Amino acid sequence: MRFGRRELADLAIAWIALGVAFALFFTPPLRQILLAGDVDLLLSGPVFRSFALSMLTAGIGFLLHELAHKLVAQRFGQVAQFRADYGMLFLAVASAFAGFLFAAPGAVYHRGRITKRQNGLIALAGPVTNLALALGFAALALFATGFLGTVGTFGVGINLLLAGFNMLPFGPLDGRTVLSWSVVVFAIAFVVSAGSAVAVFLTFGIGL
Repeated sequence: MRFGRRELADLAIAWIALGVAFALFFTPPLRQILLAGDVDLLLSGPVFRSFALSMLTAGIGFLLHELAHKLVAQRFGQVAQFRADYGMLFLAVASAFAGFLFAAPGAVYHRGRITKRQNGLIALAGPVTNLALALGFAALALFATGFLGTVGTFGVGINLLLAGFNMLPFGPLDGRTVLSWSVVVFAIAFVVSAGSAVAVFLTFGIGL
């Protein structure tokens, strides 16, 4: 894959912003620490741990999700680039401060002649990548201990959340594009991703 300077910058900024947003959302005490401006606490081990967990789980899940869209689009001969939505990145961090999370950091835009099936496969590539990542993190959660084991546990939950959310058939989300191509493929992908996410969160919950 080829990347332009702006695209690399957009990916890096979106990755960091999502890391901050997810850390704030799943670790409520961080909000009070930031609002209080306590520099000593901000530089403490627990804060760094929360941010690192978020970057290694939500951050990597987002990054590989978007790169999967780009890779498949290019395989179909498309010109494809990721563009961050800075307004939505600000909203993600601000909403996390308010106790809820709405993350739509940007998208891979592609152009060129394409069929409905190819467009559907490009959209499907992102959620499928998150499902594959969830399996990889599950192995880490089962066999690793300490910090790596924690990364595995949260990696499973967050990647299932990303897959399930993106398969919703609304607005610019991947699910709508997949549904417009194939009802059967959409139904299978939606049941697997959303069903797995609901099952894991109801069973184990999640929190940094």
